[in-house]
Amino acid sequence: MSRLPWKTGVLAAFAALSLTACTGNGTEGAPPEATGQVPVIAPGRPGEPAKTLSSMPPLAERPPGDADFRYVSMMIPHHRQALEMTALVPERAQHQDVRGLAARIDSAQAPEIQAMSAYLQRNKKPVPEAHGGHGDAAMPGMASFADMVRLKNSRGADFDKLFVRLMIAHHEGAVKMANDVLATGHDIFVEEMAQDVIATQTAEIKRMREMRF
Repeated sequence: MSRLPWKTGVLAAFAALSLTACTGNGTEGAPPEATGQVPVIAPGRPGEPAKTLSSMPPLAERPPGDADFRYVSMMIPHHRQALEMTALVPERAQHQDVRGLAARIDSAQAPEIQAMSAYLQRNKKPVPEAHGGHGDAAMPGMASFADMVRLKNSRGADFDKLFVRLMIAHHEGAVKMANDVLATGHDIFVEEMAQDVIATQTAEIKRMREMRF
């Protein structure tokens, strides 16, 4: 894809916001387009000019809500389980396509966990513990304890088939969570995270369904 990953967009946007904050009162009295605020205009009576009632911050500066924090807090352990699954691949997988898929998932989701953890910390929210927090029912697509035991105990072609089946369900759960937050959240950074999850994991689901062992 030609667009930049959401991680880059988040860092750049936060840098811009920090720079604005450091300028202090330098924008007092400046027009709305200079301050980045969007005026709310009320039309006047016939023959009277319109009035500016108030202003609202641009989208990037609107505070995140509960849905945004809930999504990030759930997606961190969701990603962690995906990495637990990919960590089993080197010693158990037989098919090279499975090895390649696992490497891509690992290289993408490990940095995403770091970025999402930093997002929560910036907003003074707790980062989920490595093995605590939400149960399977709260996070669609999570493999059960029994599934993970079966995966750890399998080898070769049996491992490949089970890994792909579990990872498809895992990705489908992540896509559902991303679509849910797009409908209920309003933080632009979380929206970018969710859109990236949908694009990346939908493409990986397609590749996994096309695998032949």
